[in-house]
Formats: sequence, structure tokens, C-alpha cells
Amino acid sequence: MGKVAMAIDSKLRQRFAPVRLAVADDSARHHGHAGWREGGETHFNVEIVSAAFEGQNRVARQRLVYATLKDELDAGLHALALVTLTPAEDAARR
Repeated sequence: MGKVAMAIDSKLRQRFAPVRLAVADDSARHHGHAGWREGGETHFNVEIVSAAFEGQNRVARQRLVYATLKDELDAGLHALALVTLTPAEDAARR
């Protein structure tokens, strides 16, 4: 796991105390696209399951995640594909 991925993982764990968190660097699939840079760590897929999302709609949840990762976004993190679920929503999917 690279430096940016570790920062994403750490900040999301601290802020949301997730039941489940998966952070995947998807930068290789975006080679040559906007925001891509040598060394990757520009495009990530994040799936997070947390009770902190209870009562929040999808947009509000994503805004919470973006606010938590503001420093990384300002430093060159270009794209986040987010799945934000409550534990009940996650259980219903399985």
C-alpha cells in the first residue's frame, strides 16, 4: 500500500470507525487520463461501511468522505470512486 493509500485508510478509519474498509489504487487503469501521474496513487476505489452514515443520503456521505480527505485531494488525489454504506445496507447486499 502506497503513501496516499495509507493516508486514505488511516483518515477514514479514524473519522468513521468503519465495520469494513477497502481502499484500492485504480491509477493504472487511468494511465494517460486527466490527473494521472507517474507513480500512480491518483485514482482510488473506496468502499466503506460505517454506522456514521446512518440517516445520511448518498451525496451527504460522499461529502463527508471528501471533507475527510481534503488534504489528499488538494495534494493531487484526482478521483475517488466511492461506495458508502451503513452496516444494515451492507448486510442486505450480501
